[in-house]
Amino acid sequence: MKILIEGYYYDPALLEKEKVSDGLIEHHRRNKDGYVCYNYVGHVYSPELHDYIFFLPKVVLKAQTDGQPEEIDSESETDFVFGEKPEDIISITDKNNKLDAGKRNFICELAVWIYRALMVYRATHPNQNILLERNIAQIGTQRKRLSNTLLDVILELIQFNRDNQDFVLFVLKNIHSGFNRVNWNKTISHSQAFIQQGIPVYFNPVNKKRQINYDEELFIIYFSILNYVSEHYGFPVYINLGFDLITGSRFKHYLDGYGQLRLRQIKYKYFSDKALRLWELCYAFFDKSHNINVNDDQKEYLLAQNFNIVFEAMIDKLVGSKDLPSDLTEQKDGKRVDHMYTYADLVYPSSTQKQAQKEIYYIGDSKYYKIGSSVGEESVYKQYTYARNVIQWNLDLFLLEDTDKQKKDNPKQIWLRDEATEGYNIIPNFFISAFVDEQLRYEKDNLQKRDTIFKTRQFENRLFDRDTLLISHYDVNFLYVLSLYARNRSQQQEAWKNKVRAEFRDAIQKILEEKYNFYALAPKPSTYAKGFIRDNLKDLLGKIYAPFDNTEMYLLALDNTIPSNDSDTLLAKIGEDFYMTDKDDYKIGDDPTESLEKKGYKQGASMEVNPNDLALFAVAEGPRFDGIVARVKQMGKLGIALQNEGAVLHLVEGFTRAHYLVIHNKSDKQKGFMLESIGPLLVPGTNIGEIPTTKKDADLYLVYSVLSADVHMPELNLSLVTRGGNGYNPQLHLLSELIKKINFTDNV
Repeated sequence: MKILIEGYYYDPALLEKEKVSDGLIEHHRRNKDGYVCYNYVGHVYSPELHDYIFFLPKVVLKAQTDGQPEEIDSESETDFVFGEKPEDIISITDKNNKLDAGKRNFICELAVWIYRALMVYRATHPNQNILLERNIAQIGTQRKRLSNTLLDVILELIQFNRDNQDFVLFVLKNIHSGFNRVNWNKTISHSQAFIQQGIPVYFNPVNKKRQINYDEELFIIYFSILNYVSEHYGFPVYINLGFDLITGSRFKHYLDGYGQLRLRQIKYKYFSDKALRLWELCYAFFDKSHNINVNDDQKEYLLAQNFNIVFEAMIDKLVGSKDLPSDLTEQKDGKRVDHMYTYADLVYPSSTQKQAQKEIYYIGDSKYYKIGSSVGEESVYKQYTYARNVIQWNLDLFLLEDTDKQKKDNPKQIWLRDEATEGYNIIPNFFISAFVDEQLRYEKDNLQKRDTIFKTRQFENRLFDRDTLLISHYDVNFLYVLSLYARNRSQQQEAWKNKVRAEFRDAIQKILEEKYNFYALAPKPSTYAKGFIRDNLKDLLGKIYAPFDNTEMYLLALDNTIPSNDSDTLLAKIGEDFYMTDKDDYKIGDDPTESLEKKGYKQGASMEVNPNDLALFAVAEGPRFDGIVARVKQMGKLGIALQNEGAVLHLVEGFTRAHYLVIHNKSDKQKGFMLESIGPLLVPGTNIGEIPTTKKDADLYLVYSVLSADVHMPELNLSLVTRGGNGYNPQLHLLSELIKKINFTDNV
């Protein structure tokens, strides 16, 4: 068996010496020194060599660069595979080959996994054009060759099952014929009969004793191997016989050596050609070095050009999602996103992640490089462009008045921009490449984070800005994703998809915590938060965002890598009007409610109104207060009675500009409502109907439309609102004139 590495440049003289023929496949490139490389992954049987050539993916290559990342997938003279130079392991069966027996067996098994992955890719991508597949040129239908590759053995075992169903059924029928028949001579001579209604009855009849049958044991071993091949590698195998198969730890015992031992013990119990052939195949599976005769015309030629496309399909199957609008992945500027999905966003508390609108887009790009290769500038720039296109797509949808299109294209209601703060949510953006576990473990499934973080921005210290984009980089064990994809078990793939998505989120959150200090904010009782943000928008833009269900809470992010003078000034200014968590008391993605309550925050105690706006005050004395409040809530209307002194109609200037309605009485009881932005209507008393009013039987009313939701008002000094002055009820006042001054400390 010959081993070549995809994309590695070999000396043509060496390939000629190793008798690696170019007759069946052609090399793709030559470098300036005349060295050649093959851009294939897969296997081929060469009739000229009478042997297999396996092309391993270039991800097994590792550059010896003293820990420094190699330039983007560059040609190197110091690449190693499994600790050896690729030139030294071409002939894996050569006694001088530097690989030990464990690594040789590993390569044989890796060839099986690659074969399975290519078969899965072919089945799931029927229109693909990267696989080269055909039968090898036949050298006579009876011509046979020797082989000891694991892939050959497995394919022969599966083929035997397809071709010999009748043989198996025939043998089993003969094995079981006559079982459970009663031996009446022995039963009568050795058992006592009981007479019932003149008929003898024997309670313990003597049956034909079943002897150990080695044919059946061979079938049990054979079908146990097929079951293992199906479960472990994902090969589709049909087993229609109800044997008690050897599985789990028992089969591992067979793999560890007992299988060879037991088969040698029963070797000379078989006489038919097919039984001997089956024994040989089973023994070759456990021995891994036993030669078997294989028909030339049963072998496949299966090679993948551009294996990076297969790798991308593997990662997308195990990470990405297919239920996104096509404009997000196939972008209008011609760019195509490798991997994209929606998952819990980075700033919303994950413990309460129940609402779809709290998800965010994750954008990934798979990089099929040699181990440790760095990402090039072009790839980084493209990744920024992917995110910018997604932001603009979402913003265009957000600004549409077509709500049906919004629901169709954005069913999870993901909005990247927050209107209250004019901040943009963080879009997780990452590269994913592969490594090969040094201990050659397939089960190692965790991510490895690279130290390199890519960042672009327009303004300094603005995390929640559409122009601030970060890209992280992770490596995943190629052996694990290869085996998971090749098995093609949807339940296992979905379980790892959920696991790795959570790992991505956690890892990106940790990166953000390393580079930013996060503070949760909630306004103090005398603070109108929206007004504060508006008045200080230049200082807060891009630094503050509102990700929480509680709209009174905000999130502040400050870059901890820049001088702290400006940040300290901003924190001091915010601290005058907001409760604020300590730097080390809040982690991104946590619920800040408990931490803010320790600072004195009480939900609903802060102002929801602008103190610089006009409010309309209407008096409702005694028990009438509750009644009129209930009716205003029910009908969403209130009629203000207008006085008519003679021929003069008195209207108070500013009635049409009031933003709030406050119904109150002399006991300081008050209820606040938000008024519609459109001004009131003049309605004659004869048309007032059931609308609640400040006075009955007036000739004319000023009718306001009132929002049904209550508005929390700050504590007001209602003694200033009297019937004096111009004598009118209601009255207009600026809220800032009536807000009581409250003394408080941060540790209340």
